Amino acid sequence: KNRKKMGKGKSHDPKDGKRKEKAKMHLKRNIGYVDGVSFIIGSIVGAGIFVSPTGVLKHSLLNVGVALTIWTASGLVSLMGSLCYAELGTALPFSGGEYSHIKRGLGSLPAFVFIWTSTFTKPASNAARALLFAEYAAQPFYGICPAPEVLKKCLALAVLWSLGILNGCSVKMAAWVQTVFTLLKMMALSVIAIGGIVLIGGRKESLARFEDAFSSEIPNASQIAEAFFQGLYAYGGWWSLNYMAEEMKNPSRNIPLTVMTAVPAVIVFYLLVNISYLTVLTPKEIVSSVAVAVTWADRVIPSVAWIIPLSVAVSIFGALNSSMFTLGRLSYAGSQSGHLPVLISMLNVHSCTPAPAMIFSTTIASIFIIPSDLITLTNYFGFSAWLMIGLTCASLIVLRYREPHLHRPYKVFLPVPFVMVAMSSFLVLAPIVWSPNLQYVYAFLFMLGSLIVYLPFIHFKLHFAFLDKITCHLQLLLEVSPADESTESKCE
Repeated sequence: KNRKKMGKGKSHDPKDGKRKEKAKMHLKRNIGYVDGVSFIIGSIVGAGIFVSPTGVLKHSLLNVGVALTIWTASGLVSLMGSLCYAELGTALPFSGGEYSHIKRGLGSLPAFVFIWTSTFTKPASNAARALLFAEYAAQPFYGICPAPEVLKKCLALAVLWSLGILNGCSVKMAAWVQTVFTLLKMMALSVIAIGGIVLIGGRKESLARFEDAFSSEIPNASQIAEAFFQGLYAYGGWWSLNYMAEEMKNPSRNIPLTVMTAVPAVIVFYLLVNISYLTVLTPKEIVSSVAVAVTWADRVIPSVAWIIPLSVAVSIFGALNSSMFTLGRLSYAGSQSGHLPVLISMLNVHSCTPAPAMIFSTTIASIFIIPSDLITLTNYFGFSAWLMIGLTCASLIVLRYREPHLHRPYKVFLPVPFVMVAMSSFLVLAPIVWSPNLQYVYAFLFMLGSLIVYLPFIHFKLHFAFLDKITCHLQLLLEVSPADESTESKCE
């Protein structure tokens, strides 16, 4: 009312309109092409390629040719999926990744099931990464003795909250940290890859191993499928860029370009690293090794073999930072749609970062660290990741037919999403059919349990007044404000 009184009798100044626009808040477009490449590579390359790339070789029955073919095929499937996501990310550049696209294409209920499941599985995955980082970071100080569990959990909590605070305070700093740690892990992979290229020429037995790559026993269909599972797991994380589409500079150009740079680069590095392992070690040695990269280093660079365990810790740290960033954006997007408490969709008034969303996701991950046995339960939710990928690609198909005039700066070849839907269906059903387990029933029941929350709170909009008071107090405490639909920001 006071503002209306003050405005009476005054002529309209165009500058006032501009100032009002600038006063509006939204996420800033701080993430460029290099940052995007770093986030994708950082999300995909974790500890797996350093520690245990044995699953593919083991299920390939130690057949070198089949193993390398599966590594390539897994990379190509990941590339196809990332190209589908690139179309959705450029047409609908919103935070939330798959959640936003499923909601637009298939409706509110499937999107809520996705965020309900992700709120459980993704923080648990982050907790597992933090514990693994703590183990590799603490072990050098204890030699052959195991590091105390309490120390590892305290270190894991410290890492989680350090990254949570970093991502909640500054997107630019989080992107800078991601770029630095991605460069470090790629340097470590380059050492292994180049070492193998240098050594392969002088090792006749290694050359013979590749010349007769398909000479050993050929695995059957179920074994190839198991090996394929292992390969696709190693490429997990290619979907991460769509979670930050709202913060990408020039998303219509940078999202497809970033995807087409990052995923093929990972495919090449994975192949070179596996060839390097096979140059130095026999297939039997690789399968029996607990940490293949460490064994490789002991053979090739024994004087500086400590570089590899350090590289594993660095790689996990970078992957955890990327995962923390994307999980915060998922919570933020879910809250904006009314599927999570409204406080989580608010932005810090100083930095325009989704600080409440970061606190929310980091707190849940911290809970999982305390009784770390709970993390093992998330293994049975592995199928849910591919279920959501299938639903996302189905959303792309639905939107192509339902909204044909939607502006699409990049369009993927239409058969590709159909292939991804078929592949996702196979990857969801195969483990349940081949190795049925009661835990899969629990996982499905948990996903269906989302209906208990959805019907009263989302569909019928049940609301408690006391929650508004709590939200108001927390809003003042955290110095956060609701985001506005605007093209400019006072934080810029």
